[in-house]
This record gives sequence, C-alpha cells and structure tokens, in this order.
Amino acid sequence: MAYPNILPLSAELQSLQESLQSKGVKYALASFVDIHGMCKGKVVPLSHFDRMMQGSELFTGAALDGVPQQINDDEVGTLPDPQTATILPWNSEVVWFASDLHLVGEPFEACCRTILKNTLKQAAEMGYRFNLGIETEFFIFKEGENEFGPVSDRDTLAKAAYALPTLLDNYKILDRIVSAMNTLGWDVYSFDHEDAQGQFETDFTYCDALSMADRLTFFRFMVKELAREEGYFASFMPKPFANQTGSGAHYNMSLADIETGENLFEDADDPCGLSKLGYQFIAGVLKHAKAIVSVTCPTVNSYKRLVRKGSMSGFTWAPVYICYGNNNRTNMLRIPLGGGRVECRAADISTNLYLGAAMILAAGLEGIREGINPGKPHTENMYEYSLAELKEMGIETLPKTLGEAVSAFAADPLSKKVMGPLMYQTYIDFKMQEWEDYHCHISDWEIQRYLKFF
Repeated sequence: MAYPNILPLSAELQSLQESLQSKGVKYALASFVDIHGMCKGKVVPLSHFDRMMQGSELFTGAALDGVPQQINDDEVGTLPDPQTATILPWNSEVVWFASDLHLVGEPFEACCRTILKNTLKQAAEMGYRFNLGIETEFFIFKEGENEFGPVSDRDTLAKAAYALPTLLDNYKILDRIVSAMNTLGWDVYSFDHEDAQGQFETDFTYCDALSMADRLTFFRFMVKELAREEGYFASFMPKPFANQTGSGAHYNMSLADIETGENLFEDADDPCGLSKLGYQFIAGVLKHAKAIVSVTCPTVNSYKRLVRKGSMSGFTWAPVYICYGNNNRTNMLRIPLGGGRVECRAADISTNLYLGAAMILAAGLEGIREGINPGKPHTENMYEYSLAELKEMGIETLPKTLGEAVSAFAADPLSKKVMGPLMYQTYIDFKMQEWEDYHCHISDWEIQRYLKFF
C-alpha cells in the first residue's frame, strides 16, 4: 500500500483529535484482527493522528496468522473507524480503534471486518439491520508452579453455577471488568458464576452486529489485561477441563427494520413469539449449520465442548444436533422465553465474531430469500433420543471434530460467497493444518494409556 497523501482532517476528525487530547490521550492503537479474531496493530502518537486516520500504518500480512500475503506483496494498511474510539479503561493515555485493512488504496478482500461489513450490506439492501448480543463466558485462573486453577480456594463445587461465595471471592477482578464495560457504555445487566469452577459470564445489551464484533474483540483484549494486572490470567479456551462445562458465546440474533428499528422477529400471536421471517432465518441457518460451526467453533478444543456428556457427571448444555426449538437448551437454535430473537448455542468464546456473524447472517438471509420452512420446533429434551430415532426424524448431528467441520465448510458454496475466494481458501488451509498438527501431537492420554500397555 502506497503511503497516503496526507490531507487536512475533516471537522469531525479534528474535533475527535482535540477531544482525545483534552482527555490526556497520548497514543492511538490502529488495531485489526487476524484469523483468530485477536487484536494486532501499531501504536501511533496522537500528534500523527491525521496520518493514521488516512491509512499510514502498514503491516506485512505474511507475518500474521490468516492474513494471506506473500513476503513480496505490498503491505496492508489500516483505516481506523472513528466511531470505535475506545480509551483503554486501564490506561487512559491510550485510545483503541477497530480498523479495516486496505491494500493499495482498496479494501483488502480477506479483512475479517470487511467480510462482515459486506454481508451487512446485503442485509441492508433487503431492508434489514442485524442486531446481535453475545453472552461472554470465560475463566479467571491463578497460576502456580506447573498448574493453574480457580482464584478462590472455595471454588470446588461439582455444580458451581450461580455460587455467590465464590463469585464474591472474585469480586475485585469482576468489578473491574464490569465497571470498565459500563464506562464504555455497554450496559451490563447481570453477571454470574457459571457452571465450571473459575468460570464467569457477563451479559450486556445487544447492538448492531458490527459494533458487537468490535466489542467482543476488545472485550477479550481488555479482560486479559485487567486479569493480568490483578495477578491472574483470563482464559478464552472453549473447554479447559474435560469434566466441566466449556465456555460458550451464544449469538442472540434478530433483524430490525433498517428505517424504523422495529424488531422483525417479534410476533405476539406465535406460540414461540417468533415471526415468519424469524422462522425462515432459522431454516437458513440450519441448512448451513455444519459450515457455520467451523467458524463459530474454530478450534480443535471447541469440539471437546460439543458433546452430550463426555466425562462429565451431567449434560454439557452444549448443542449436538442440528435442530431448533422454543426455550429449550438442548437445541442448536433456541427461541428464548418471550420470543423476538434467536439464540445460536453452537458458538464458543474463541470465535472470530466478524467471520462467525457474517456466516450465520448470510445463511439466515438465504433462508428468507428462499422462503424455507424449518418445520415444527422441538420442545423435548433432544439428548434423550437415540441416533436411530434422530435419523428417522431427519435430524443430523453437528460436526464432531474440527476436521469434519472444515470439510463441511469447504463443501458448502455459501462459505466462498461469504468469505471471498482468498479468505475461503486461507481458512481451509489454516484450519486443516491445525487439525493435522493436532493429530501429529502425542498427548498425555496416549502416553498414560499405551506406553506400558502392550
């Protein structure tokens, strides 16, 4: 990307720069994400704000995961979105900007944020705004010599959900996280101790999908930094323990009228409170569920979570089957009590939300365009059916491994339509290599089972 000709700032950007200066900001982060949804970027003194906002900061894509470039290619550059200006709650001298990647003056086709924006544009052309809320589940651990575990020594319950004593044992770090979220205007309405030991959840108000993707990206960055300052570490690994529940990132979705903001998924006369449009959206997501899951559950570890029981004493609360229902957590897609939205439970906290939201929205829009009927909702416990019974009902199983999921992604024409040819192939290559690397690794389980067995 050629170094831009620096033009005078617009009145709006000049006002933003002056506002940041008045608040004591010294540096700006021109941030973007790699294939994992992890923040990358450069630090720019605020005196060079004009240059940064016009694309001055360049990056060698070949040095990053999933930014598909060769070492001889022109660098990609960041174009920060001024609407995302976020002063770091733990360091008020630094402001963070979510950015789009550009290449030689044009949008870079494999930019995760641009991929979502392209899909949102399709929704807008149909008259829709995609609203999204994410339930953030994560672990806070303290680290010892060759081990890690919950912060509280009382956090030992087999069923730790909603435990108040251990929640309060973590009060200081949780208060810092929630206070920071509210300072940013995210409107946290509850938080709690989740099912696993050392696991917590924050629930905050939904917004448009692009803003939510920016927020989740920043959330993981922020929580890790705040935990570190308290002497702990935050983990967004989907399932750290085989015998405890993993961390989801349930997508709570609805379409609104782009002009009026009216929720188009609401229907008070429907038994589940969902409109015909909402059911068609569900049908599209179910049609492409296997490909979607490769992005919403993007790691080898993700599929240790998508099981009915595993080595646990009870159910995992994670979906296994491609089906939907009312306020019933055994379905992949759930219509929560009150209706008006659809919750995708087949997503975990390691998701790159830009890519995941793009895939699931595109699938839902296809269901609407084609007028697909998803059939009747399931109100029963889907875990109780045998595989033979499910087959007879026409219900398929979600992928059991990352390899299976990526194969489904590769075979589904929707994937290339959403991602574009470059990111489509990059995602396949990168994730299949991750799957192959996993299979070449000799685990402790294998050593314990086989070393002296034969």
